[in-house]
Amino acid sequence: MKKLPLGIQTFRKIRDKKKNYLYVDKTKIALKMINGGEYYFLSRPRRFGKSLFLDTLKDIFEGREYLFKGLYIFDKWDWNKVYPVIKISFGVGVIKDTDDLNIRLLALMKENQKRLKIKCTYNNNARECFRELIRLAYKKYQQRLVILVDEYDKPILDNIDNQPRASAIRENLKNIYSVIKDSDQYIRFVLLTGVSKFSKVNLFSGLNNLEDISLDARYATICGYTHQDIKFTFKKYIQGIDLKELKQWYNGYNFLGEPIYNPYDILLFFTKGKIYANYWFETGNPAFLIKIIKNNNYYIPNLESIVVHADELSSFDIDDIRLEVLLFQTGYLTIKSESVIFNQRSYQLGYPNLEVRSALNNQIFKYLLSNQLPQSLPMFHAIINNDMQQFKLAIQQLFASIPSDNYRKNSIQNYEGYYASIMYSYLAGLGIEFIAEDVTNKGRIDLSIATPDMSKVYIIEFKVLNQKGKKGNALAQIKSKKYYEKYQLTAKSLYLIGIEFCKTERNICHFEWEQYL
Repeated sequence: MKKLPLGIQTFRKIRDKKKNYLYVDKTKIALKMINGGEYYFLSRPRRFGKSLFLDTLKDIFEGREYLFKGLYIFDKWDWNKVYPVIKISFGVGVIKDTDDLNIRLLALMKENQKRLKIKCTYNNNARECFRELIRLAYKKYQQRLVILVDEYDKPILDNIDNQPRASAIRENLKNIYSVIKDSDQYIRFVLLTGVSKFSKVNLFSGLNNLEDISLDARYATICGYTHQDIKFTFKKYIQGIDLKELKQWYNGYNFLGEPIYNPYDILLFFTKGKIYANYWFETGNPAFLIKIIKNNNYYIPNLESIVVHADELSSFDIDDIRLEVLLFQTGYLTIKSESVIFNQRSYQLGYPNLEVRSALNNQIFKYLLSNQLPQSLPMFHAIINNDMQQFKLAIQQLFASIPSDNYRKNSIQNYEGYYASIMYSYLAGLGIEFIAEDVTNKGRIDLSIATPDMSKVYIIEFKVLNQKGKKGNALAQIKSKKYYEKYQLTAKSLYLIGIEFCKTERNICHFEWEQYL
């Protein structure tokens, strides 16, 4: 059985016969790119295999034929034609400021000079050294160059919570990338990869010929694993695995083509003995995203179904960061559907899979609402055993655990959306299947919970009461709107629950329920 290439981003190491690593062949897509254009940009979330793909391109252009034996490209490429390659990667470490960036850029220029056996005269100016390096390499090798930039945006994202510093770093990078625009006559191929797509106007400055393939169906599977890859390349590893459950946990990333798995999840899943866990999520830090959610009092159930215009999704700027776009580009949301109305294209976004949905909401709950994660067993017990007293008690304990500091200098406890957001993050963090804002022909159910076998369905309505407010309106609305009709033919047991909160108590002040079926 071939070994799993966990954490390996070097193509040559994976293809070493002595190492015997498993490899999912991406050379068909690589060949299509090389033959189809010259300037490309690719955005993908972290740990999706961008670095490995760039290294694969590097070995193709440098003519390492022996590494590609048995792969798609092997007999379709002229291995006698070798190109000089300049590779720039910001993947290692954190860039703290513009001075740190300049030190890193000069170090990268020196690395490329050494590999290409070229000596530049501008060793204290990264931009001029880059320009000189391109021209000297072209002159020495009598061949147009290949330029590969990995994690092009990482210096900016390292400082995304400090707008002035991020803007200054952006301007320095703009200075470097402008060299590519001015060196067209010396260039054969360019690929820039990163997590986010910043506006061409503010970063790439004139690179109008840069083809963005981030949402191009032809390149949807350029990184990550398809379900077919799992079934065939990992054939010996999936023995005894429920592929439906595997797909539910880790598949679902959609870039307008075939949905894909995050490779880091899959490799760790098999390495760790086929145990389901939040492998990819735990390698990131969504603190900045949660800060935006908190500062804007974002209605968290909206994360389940967001509609954005195509132009909004394709790029963002430091000066105008939209949460939905950032969540998409960082991998916490993905495209669920696409629509065109009056020639205007839009996308509906949602969570890609169970891992992201539960893990992200767990973090939102932990850092936004409470210092402690909620206990899961009481709510699980209540849902499975239709124990309404336990259901009520679990929710009361949930709201009682929220620190009073959360209510200072604001009036969030006065709004129904606040309580709905807490319930949403709580249930999603526990991994419980539910639908928020569940659409019916009579209106929207605030929350519906169904057990996997549909043996029990709970229809829940929230209300916030004023001091003299009449109790019982939540359950009354379920009944008057006949929300139960949506599930009366599919559910074996159907429960209607009205939950009403008091502003002063910041907790349940009225809870009533009925069994409909």
